[in-house]
Amino acid sequence: MVEVLLFHHVQGLTPGVVELADRLRAAGHTVHTPDLYGGRTFPSIEEGAAFSQGEVAPDFAALANAAAADLPSTLVYAGISWGVVQAQRLAQTRTGAAGAILMESCLPITGEWAVGPWPEGVPVQIHGMDADEYFAGEGDIDAAREIVDEVGAAAELYLYRGDEHLFEDSSLASYDAAATTLLTERIVEFLGRI
Repeated sequence: MVEVLLFHHVQGLTPGVVELADRLRAAGHTVHTPDLYGGRTFPSIEEGAAFSQGEVAPDFAALANAAAADLPSTLVYAGISWGVVQAQRLAQTRTGAAGAILMESCLPITGEWAVGPWPEGVPVQIHGMDADEYFAGEGDIDAAREIVDEVGAAAELYLYRGDEHLFEDSSLASYDAAATTLLTERIVEFLGRI
């Protein structure tokens, strides 16, 4: 089975993020869920973003690096929305990545905001809603398509009908049970190929 490092979204390590991790654990995988917020959760995206960008925010890259440091290099890095920043960065820069799962966010691999090229041989699966104001409306979907074009057969982009953000978090009002079931099935199948 596969070892996954899953980074939470901007509202924190909510019960819904833990539940998603538990679904992957039930399929036989080891899933680590570091809490980059030190126990804080926020009731809205806006409040979580204010904390993550505020003066008291910790060095999230350093915390993510520390979370990965004692784990095998052959991890699958996963992130939900805000957490994709760390997951994608580590998948692209930490030697030995086994794969990446990017949910509801995606960084470009070329241009000003790029971490760098996609590493050869690292499969990636990207998920998002087709009318989500953040994923579809802020250019993440274009970055996802760029990765698929660059990586080819080792990259998958799945679009779900709807406009919810954080749809896989069962503890939030944006939760979409049907989309989450399909997302989970696709992730489990992806992990089974690694």
